[in-house]
Amino acid sequence: MTETLARPANRANDVTSDGRDHPLELDTDAMRGLVEAALERIVAHVSSLPRQPLSDTRGGAELARTLAEPLPETGTPAAELLDLLFDRAVPLSYNTASPGYLAYIPGGGLFHAAVADLIADSVNRYTSIFTMAPALARLEANVVDWFCQLAGLPKEARGTLTTGGSLANFTALFTARRERLPDDFLCGVIYASTEAHHSVAKGALLAGFPERNIRAIPTDERFRLRVDALEAAIAEDRAQGLTPFLVVASAGTTNTGAVDPLEEVAEISAREKLWLHVDAAYGGFFLLTEEGKRTLRGIERADSIVLDPHKGLFLPYGTGAVLVRDGQALHRAHALTADYMPHMQNDPDLVDFCLYSPELSRPFRGLRVWLPFKMHGAGAFREQLEEKLALARLAADRIRAMEGMEILAEPQLSLLAFRLVPPGMDDPADPEELNRLNQRLLERVNARQRVFLTSTMLGNRFTLRICVLSFRTHRDRMEEGLEDLEAARREVLGVSG
Repeated sequence: MTETLARPANRANDVTSDGRDHPLELDTDAMRGLVEAALERIVAHVSSLPRQPLSDTRGGAELARTLAEPLPETGTPAAELLDLLFDRAVPLSYNTASPGYLAYIPGGGLFHAAVADLIADSVNRYTSIFTMAPALARLEANVVDWFCQLAGLPKEARGTLTTGGSLANFTALFTARRERLPDDFLCGVIYASTEAHHSVAKGALLAGFPERNIRAIPTDERFRLRVDALEAAIAEDRAQGLTPFLVVASAGTTNTGAVDPLEEVAEISAREKLWLHVDAAYGGFFLLTEEGKRTLRGIERADSIVLDPHKGLFLPYGTGAVLVRDGQALHRAHALTADYMPHMQNDPDLVDFCLYSPELSRPFRGLRVWLPFKMHGAGAFREQLEEKLALARLAADRIRAMEGMEILAEPQLSLLAFRLVPPGMDDPADPEELNRLNQRLLERVNARQRVFLTSTMLGNRFTLRICVLSFRTHRDRMEEGLEDLEAARREVLGVSG
């Protein structure tokens, strides 16, 4: 059952304005009361995260149906709304901010970023155009510069913060199309591995390419793009009179955490004059660590890179980034103005973000990165990421030692994939029998509610995954998860003891 949290003292029973003539204006006491009431609920929620269930959506669909309503004409007391959110709606969900959430690629939900959003939304300054908030635009430009520096891009590189990797991939593909292909661009061909994130293909479609222009390149035994197959596909397309123009390399896939051979792909891209795009949404921020730098060697040669701070920097969902080696290419692809817009900057150090992005209206995203980085410094994030790499290796070593366990994808970063293959079932006549066994294994691990794992299909193999990427996940929780996995293994095999 969902844990019932202690209800904080009610501080928002009657949040009102300072007069009937201005109903949307809160006086200072009302503002303070609303924030304090919300903060009490937030602190109680965050403090109890380690004890909350990992996933409990029982009754969620029924609750959702009861919440459908017409446009409200009159108001509801804030206290009732907070009760609805924290007592009913929030608990019926996957607890993605829990230290035990080892599923997909977690979003940590760093509290500092929530405070930054409160500030940014409260002051409500417009940062897409430099002249409207010069200092705040500069702070966001600092964040982009830090990311470019981290990726090893040159000084002329530029970028923009986005809602996440999907919009960032689209922005990069659109920029490459505008930069490398003529207006009649349907001869252009895009290459990505079969393990690439689906947002790559979606971004290509949004950029105007038909599906027939997207090549799915097979992977090797480590689920990395095969460079020999890439070279063969490029040669075949050129022979057909098509124009190979862009290759996407993954720096940490969602399925297995695979990192494509970036240096080799960069060599092919340079020789074939292709735009090299690296989707490092998951893996990019491991560049803060020495191990990550070695694993991602070659990323500095990319023409564009996608990063997701809401993954590797533990920020709340809705924080992505796209970086482009030639900042003017990003500018040429997106710069458009109108008579009603103010004068834009010619100074390369004074960035108008609306000229580098599909968005004109956008929130002040930079503060949610800038504030925690300034409060703690890069070293604190590096330490956390190093811990996640170590925890993934620990998990792989311990799972490998369990009888019948098979590691299908060793951790190249902080993600691993594995399954149970009992003796005598390594080559079953019915593969689905082995898949059903592993599905039961997953269900029994998750039923204990100390960790939450997910699955994927690697070929025809049902596979369990562990992804360690939360600043709240430490060795104690990993040990608990491994205990639960071993217990579940014994249960599904009918082993006593």
